[in-house]
Amino acid sequence: MDSLIARDKAEAKKKGIYAAAAWGGTVLLGVASASTFLIIPAAAGAGYLTWKWFLYRAKRGMRF
Repeated sequence: MDSLIARDKAEAKKKGIYAAAAWGGTVLLGVASASTFLIIPAAAGAGYLTWKWFLYRAKRGMRF
């Protein structure tokens, strides 16, 4: 049985990895000269995941 702190850290790490992967995909779309039609929604999705990660850490008092 994990402690609450360890579980929160693992969840925050998972959310951070998803957000970083989404930003990586957005950058790859930009490098591949994809149209703005694809880049803007990708950036919005990555921003949303980053925001969810930030709020999760902030609500639990985790350091950055």
